[in-house]
Amino acid sequence: MDHLPKDLREVLSAARTARETKRSQLHIEAAGQKIAVIRAWPTGFAVEADTADPARGYVDLYEGARHLSRCLIVTSREEDGERVYEYKRATRATDAAPVDFERAPGSPAGLLPQA
Repeated sequence: MDHLPKDLREVLSAARTARETKRSQLHIEAAGQKIAVIRAWPTGFAVEADTADPARGYVDLYEGARHLSRCLIVTSREEDGERVYEYKRATRATDAAPVDFERAPGSPAGLLPQA
């Protein structure tokens, strides 16, 4: 793409970013802001460089309405109109509270008292 004129490269880059953003349902929420994620991988994600910057800290990662994880992020770099973030820590979101003891397989979910 380096052989193309600069203005054409910018238009193609903007079209690619718009296509990726539209296709992806991933977004982060931080400090009351909802920011679309262009692409994601196991150790981080990228957003448009000109979107509001959540800087660093904790963000929640969603796919549509489903909460995927709570992440501690740092800004890694900015390239090709994208701001790239890396996870320092990502904790998967669950619907149930964590269990602090071992459950035997096939054990009852609870006991009813005798009347």
